[in-house]
Amino acid sequence: MTACVPAAEAPTSPPPAEVVQPVRTAPAARPSPSRSAVFTFDGELEQGGWMRGTVPPGTVEARLGEERLAFDDEGRFFAAFDRDSPGTMTLAARLADGRTIESPLAIAPRGWDIEHVDVARSPGGASEAFMRRRQPELDAIWTARLKETGSEGWKQDFAWPVKGRISGRFGSQRVYRGEPGSYHSGLDIAPGNGAPYVAPADGVVVLVADDFSLEGKLLIIDHGQGLNSAFLHSSRLYVREGERVRQGQHIGDVGASGRATGPHLHWSLKWRNARLDPLLFTGPMR
Repeated sequence: MTACVPAAEAPTSPPPAEVVQPVRTAPAARPSPSRSAVFTFDGELEQGGWMRGTVPPGTVEARLGEERLAFDDEGRFFAAFDRDSPGTMTLAARLADGRTIESPLAIAPRGWDIEHVDVARSPGGASEAFMRRRQPELDAIWTARLKETGSEGWKQDFAWPVKGRISGRFGSQRVYRGEPGSYHSGLDIAPGNGAPYVAPADGVVVLVADDFSLEGKLLIIDHGQGLNSAFLHSSRLYVREGERVRQGQHIGDVGASGRATGPHLHWSLKWRNARLDPLLFTGPMR
């Protein structure tokens, strides 16, 4: 006797992704329960910029490029674009019914302040003695930025932490005989030594450092969804690690601690590994 063996079924390919343009909405708009299967967003779609939006209904997983997105019970998410972001990126959502939605984004390029210097960079790099002190500081900063506190400050319109002369702009860079140096990763504000500064949005304090080699008195606040603020060179700090702070709360005083040529507040913003321009969060200083 011979057994009857059914023919093997040919493997089925997943359905192709649906390419759907995202829809820009008013910043204060709330997601509608009956919204259609599209991404909605508002924000600044340019290098160093950001977006807040909602995923399509039924989304079980969403990404911006290769970066997986977190979203809340209403489907709201935050994402951002590095200083050197490519000109095109894609939002993608995998839905519970098996469909995939892809939404292309055009990321506007920026004209950075680039200074070409006809001198060579100093050879050798950091000394071993310096790195013995520096590496634990870098590890503490890295660990602090990975903390997830559940803060919802990312949903707010950011305020200026302090107002004064802008003495250094995000993204500026020197090129030494064709070799690029590190670009300026934040915004420098010089209101005068000892001027109080405040939290630009709600958050949780994830690092308070009293005497880091470069940053001096350093404060990092998590705003949730991978977005965090760092404040460098303070003369005094008024909060502790684990403390929840509110937008507008006095958190520190401007100073010149660490490696600083004069008193100023260096404010930097990061989303995951992307460095962002604080000026695109606040708008012009008034």
